[in-house]
Amino acid sequence: MADTKRRIKNEEIKKETTEPETVSQSTSMQERMESVSRKILITARNELYMKMRFLDVALSCMPFIPDTGADGMGTDGLYLYYDPQYLGGLFREDRIMVNRIYLHLVLHGIFRHMLRRKGREERIYHLACDIVAESIIDGLQYRCVMKARSLPRREMYRMLKKEMKTLTAERVYEVLKKEEFSETKLGQLESDFRVDDHSYWPKDEDKKKQSQIENQWKDISERMETEMETFSKEASESSGGLIDQVKVENRERMDYREFLRKFSVLKEEMTVDPDSFDYNFYSYGLSLYGNMPLIEPQEWKEVQKVEEFVIVIDTSMSCSGELVKKFLEETYGVLSENDSFFRKVNIHIIQCDDQIQTDQKITCEEELKSYMEKLELKGEGGTDFRPAFAYVDEMIRQHAFEHLRGMIYFTDGRGIYPAKRPVYETAFVFMEEDYEDVDVPPWAIKIILEEDRDF
Repeated sequence: MADTKRRIKNEEIKKETTEPETVSQSTSMQERMESVSRKILITARNELYMKMRFLDVALSCMPFIPDTGADGMGTDGLYLYYDPQYLGGLFREDRIMVNRIYLHLVLHGIFRHMLRRKGREERIYHLACDIVAESIIDGLQYRCVMKARSLPRREMYRMLKKEMKTLTAERVYEVLKKEEFSETKLGQLESDFRVDDHSYWPKDEDKKKQSQIENQWKDISERMETEMETFSKEASESSGGLIDQVKVENRERMDYREFLRKFSVLKEEMTVDPDSFDYNFYSYGLSLYGNMPLIEPQEWKEVQKVEEFVIVIDTSMSCSGELVKKFLEETYGVLSENDSFFRKVNIHIIQCDDQIQTDQKITCEEELKSYMEKLELKGEGGTDFRPAFAYVDEMIRQHAFEHLRGMIYFTDGRGIYPAKRPVYETAFVFMEEDYEDVDVPPWAIKIILEEDRDF
């Protein structure tokens, strides 16, 4: 690779003293090389498509861009970049490898790897993304991409499968961080799994480009999932764990902060609006009527604030205390923001496993903060959601709430759900770390939080 790049650089230097005919010949050679490279990529695309028709749009969505500065091949999520000389040489040596790298780049797009680093250590995150992409390709039973797995790969896959059912870049990253591999070991893993150039991935601050990439691949990924589950079901069965990973990536993710704000209500509070408040008018009223200031109606403002809702915490043995604390800390963070509280709130924090363990009423920010500082989880029985719903229903009958906005139930999902829909909105919140795909009743909202992204 280094020799190739040095050769190209030397040729560029020679151009300054080359006869016009030679320059023309060099240009023509470059054009021919690019033309041949495009045919190679189209051939690879066609071979992949013939075996995996559910990838039709994904394989065709990235225009080819020649780039002699590319370290082989790479993508930014919108275009596929390649070094023509590298591609030509690789095709002559190992045609299957061309197919694998092409598919590797497509998988980065499907899983939006280039968008989800979110402050993680770059080197380890890039390795995690490559491991995920290569694990899928290694699981495919198609001759066009089939190669023997190296010993380091087999060992890595065995280790990861002990930690998780479905590999995602975020989960693999956490395992790699926990293992604290030596510099030598990291280098060996990179040598075995790295096949493409990640330098094209957009920076975290490039929001416009990130939005373009997200919109493009979200649509492609959702269409692909539908295709695999219906028309291409037989083919998808031969695609290893690809369908499972696509489903994981396509699960609707919701920012918990934004969701919690849905439980707010628009209510007029006795607070002066500084943007419209007229101090002269106010003072005139005091001077004219004594202690009666004059305030126009528009000088009062309407603000969105949390009023009444219920938080239920699953305290069964299957729900870890650390995750519960993280959930409550995030909830407290939202509620502690400016203008989050009315002068009087009515929030109940209920701990429940297969029965009600505790019920703490919160009426102000200070009480919530105190509850957080002294948090003690009670109960380690089984999980049954019905007692919490029955308890809240009884509270409503006893007029414990004036206008209950809804219930937020933090759980791992493994429990018995109520048969009937309650009169209030309900959301079941899961942590991705412990989440198993469960059938939440159609009347409830399902929110899956990624520990590193949402918390």
